[in-house]
Amino acid sequence: MANDGALKDHPTAVGCAVDEFVIPCPKGRLKLGAKTLVMGVLNVTPDSFSDGGQHFAAEAAVRHGLEMVEAGADIIDVGGESTRPGAETVPETDEIRRVVPVIEALMAKATPFISIDTYKPAVAAAALDAGARMVNDVNGLRDAKMMALVARRGVPAVIMHMQGTPRDMQKNPTYADVVGDILAFLRAQIAAAVRAGVAAERLIVDPGIGFGKTVAHNLESLRRLDEFRSLGRPVMIGTSRKSFIGQVLGVPVEQRLMGTAATVAWAVAKGAKIVRVHDVGEAVQVVRMCDAIKAEA
Repeated sequence: MANDGALKDHPTAVGCAVDEFVIPCPKGRLKLGAKTLVMGVLNVTPDSFSDGGQHFAAEAAVRHGLEMVEAGADIIDVGGESTRPGAETVPETDEIRRVVPVIEALMAKATPFISIDTYKPAVAAAALDAGARMVNDVNGLRDAKMMALVARRGVPAVIMHMQGTPRDMQKNPTYADVVGDILAFLRAQIAAAVRAGVAAERLIVDPGIGFGKTVAHNLESLRRLDEFRSLGRPVMIGTSRKSFIGQVLGVPVEQRLMGTAATVAWAVAKGAKIVRVHDVGEAVQVVRMCDAIKAEA
């Protein structure tokens, strides 16, 4: 998928809140504007918090990826290491063996727009070689080698905020001001990436819901989500099936669809341009309805 279209306003300067972006990427462009993009989660792992093991086999993962494309996913986010709280790291060679065959098979069957969900430069490089066109880095481009790779390949990259690491991020997350602290981190990482040669127009920001944050931190981040637009970059949000929804509603992971839908609708209303979800078909309906309402505002 390559989203083409004219750009009304295309700032690269931090501090400018806009509603439309065009992000250059290999073999096309991503247009983020009146249409909110839906990113489908494809976990090629045995231990992800919401669907661990369901799509671990390559054939099952490819089948699920194609189902998400059919359901309307604009982006498929392929990941080979769980980032759930307490998760152990996976050797990069194992991660590459998990994701590359899946990406290659998806590209052979449907040529979807694929993102690689990794913080490891070697995994990102192998995925890009296999056909991925974007890097989704939960570590926020804090690895200089990852920054250099993104700059060299000219691909879009998501800078996500995370306090700590998946192994320890939920032990005692603390902030002076959660939104202010996240904004400061994202602003600094945008500047660092630009100094490293990454074009600012290729950067997307993600406040990292559930990554080193309490329920209160997550709710405040969502409540003040529109403040992230001050960074001048499109905002991606990932709330799907996360534990704060379970804690608010008192439901297990398999019963969090409606809670997820509520957070997706809220995020779109607050200006998010990409929503990352497990339940693609339902999310597509939510964002299309929200987009239609916003278009008439």
